[in-house]
Amino acid sequence: MAGDSETHLRDRGENTNVVRQPFLIGVSGGTASGKSSVCEKIMELLGQNKIDHTQRQVAILSQDSFYKVLTPEQKAKAHKGQFNFDHPDAFDSELIMQTLRQILEGETVQIPVYDFVNHSRKEEFIMVYPADVVLFEGILMFYSQEIRDLFQMKLFVDTDPDTRLSRRVLRDISERGRELEQVLAQYITFVKPAFEEFCLPTKKYADVIIPRGADNLVAINLIVQHIQDILNGGLSKRHNGCMNGHSTPRQRRTSESSSRPH
Repeated sequence: MAGDSETHLRDRGENTNVVRQPFLIGVSGGTASGKSSVCEKIMELLGQNKIDHTQRQVAILSQDSFYKVLTPEQKAKAHKGQFNFDHPDAFDSELIMQTLRQILEGETVQIPVYDFVNHSRKEEFIMVYPADVVLFEGILMFYSQEIRDLFQMKLFVDTDPDTRLSRRVLRDISERGRELEQVLAQYITFVKPAFEEFCLPTKKYADVIIPRGADNLVAINLIVQHIQDILNGGLSKRHNGCMNGHSTPRQRRTSESSSRPH
């Protein structure tokens, strides 16, 4: 895409020299609750999954990409299923904040790629190009107030605990090469207690709660309709150039993709 971070978010109004600030949507919920599936369903219903990733108006990011780099001792624990990946300290909140600020400035950002088999951050990055709407999903997206306050809409995917556990077991065994005993021990020791202490209490911050995840097409269609309104410029028009208190349009900062500390 020519002029990656300069052209994609151009306002669809009369003035083509100004841009709208991206509309950030946080998506939280317990492990294997269907957060990713909800985001993917939204993309599908909007027809964005058929568009080249450099041209999409809607982008998806995952908190899973922002796990901290582990020390040798932590990595050894992780391989034994003895490291708590569901604790707030497991995530690089500073990098998440930096990434969100860059997104709000309309910049192309580099997203780390995490290797769940080897418990390490890969050398490669995924490029996320400027978009009008950004969905950011993760189990603790609403835990930090600093991060939480950046979202103009907050969704919580609420799924039955037994369903989440069965999904987690199947995923970790088939996709991450774990043993059943290790998966269950990790769930009982870390995942379930962390959900009850850190994730579930943030449900109160959600603007919309989605029971049953991606199976709840009624709720998802309402959200899609709202996003479509944003993409069509209806929301900014109704608010006379403002989005939930965030002034729009705003001038795009010229930026090239650059590596960031991690």
